[in-house]
Amino acid sequence: MDRLDQVSFKMADSGICGYAGDTQLQTWEDVGLREACGVFGCVATGTWPTQLDVPHIISLGLVGLQHRGQESAGIVTSHGSSATFRKHRGMGLVGQIFSEEILGKLHGNLGIGHTRYSTAGTSDLTNCQPFNVETLHGWIAVAHNGELVNALRLRESILRHGVGLSTTSDSEVITQLLARPPPGSESDGPDWLGRIKQLMNETLLSYSLLIMHGESVYAVRDPYGNRPLCIGKLMGVGYLDPKDEESSIEGWVVSSESCSFQAIGARYYREVQPGEIVQITKQGIKTLATVPRPDQQPPAFCIFEYVYFARPDSILEGQMVHSVRRRCGERLALEAPVEADLVSTVPESATPAALGYSQMSGVPYTDVLTKNRYIGRTFIQPSTRLRQLGVAKKFGALTENFKGKRIILIDDSIVRGNTIAPIVKLLKQAGAKEVHIRVASPPVKHPCYMGINIPTKEELIANRVETQHLASHFGADSVVYLSVDGLRTAVMEGIQNKDASSHKSRHCTACLTGEYPVELSW
Repeated sequence: MDRLDQVSFKMADSGICGYAGDTQLQTWEDVGLREACGVFGCVATGTWPTQLDVPHIISLGLVGLQHRGQESAGIVTSHGSSATFRKHRGMGLVGQIFSEEILGKLHGNLGIGHTRYSTAGTSDLTNCQPFNVETLHGWIAVAHNGELVNALRLRESILRHGVGLSTTSDSEVITQLLARPPPGSESDGPDWLGRIKQLMNETLLSYSLLIMHGESVYAVRDPYGNRPLCIGKLMGVGYLDPKDEESSIEGWVVSSESCSFQAIGARYYREVQPGEIVQITKQGIKTLATVPRPDQQPPAFCIFEYVYFARPDSILEGQMVHSVRRRCGERLALEAPVEADLVSTVPESATPAALGYSQMSGVPYTDVLTKNRYIGRTFIQPSTRLRQLGVAKKFGALTENFKGKRIILIDDSIVRGNTIAPIVKLLKQAGAKEVHIRVASPPVKHPCYMGINIPTKEELIANRVETQHLASHFGADSVVYLSVDGLRTAVMEGIQNKDASSHKSRHCTACLTGEYPVELSW
């Protein structure tokens, strides 16, 4: 039995998703895959109390990560003492939760924030992060992106030690593990490096963590580097001269993605490396340790961050996501050419791939669909007739652009396949002569246990319908996916200082190949 059958997960119908500048307006039925969450932290430099508006910076940072989680959000701040935490959490989007009045009450010198979509744990206020727990040496706050592959076993271990758990989230398990002192240490005070390393030895993946205690925020990435995490410099408003850069740094920020930096005036600094434990204080950043992978195993960064989850303006592994998606389209054009009059896309996450396909194939790009940006997240239940309109509520056909023509329609991924068939029908009813589907990623065939909410094998269209029958199933003239090797090539091409021997092993492709980076045991 799949673990997704054993543990309760919420999953909406598959459809078209991806960052389009207004991701927060997606309806539940639009989303086929969901990232677990996003984390963001800020530490002011210089003299405390700071004049830096830490809570507003964190709030804006979380807005930049809204595509990674739209269920709930929270912020915890501190003046630098583990006894002075200020916090606010709520259900909904970041802008709905944090008013000016609330942010004004969260003033502090450092803080961490979180925006969530649940993969482990139910969708309610008790599971909102960051989590707080009192330890022998004061309070800590923890924000977590990812999912522990051995969460059930760790949860049972904590309960057997007589520790009560108040939520169903694996992130609370992390918090409780951090509250345990390492054996035979801490005679001279708290050993937070020892506690974090102890946690990392208990569970190898998947997590990118922000841990706040005292005057420090610790940024931690699992040894496989499965989830992204990066650091930015918060520059002063009057910063102009690179020679004065150090004196112009007003704070340090850490985020799941670099896309959140520009809106707050921060500059991308670097990624947190797999297994790295970084301490961020008002004095700056310092690597405390790097926990190695067992038996020199390769890293396993989630390749679907490039395909689907990350914003196109984010930098991952030294390259912009938009560039990778465009190269995916170029590879797709080489692998799956077809005679047609135009290339187009399902708005808007697959647009870079469609532009790459167009450039490589020489077939011109033309818009054939326009997206209604105001469908929104709503609890109003429409009538049966309105529900049956389906795709027509979300997309309008630009008929004059394609009537009587052959279309190559690029999508970034197809998960359950519930939405692509109505789109093909819409285009053909509007006058398309042919519709050829090209998917800029390989078929998703396996569940993910590391922070992505993927349906069970039986629900995935790639397992329900044979590849040669997909075209008739969707009503299309042909359907071809990008190969796994094609995706790897597109991703690896932009990575600097890469080891050619690790071409097929430095990214996690478990949802595509069933090859998980560690042995799964619950």
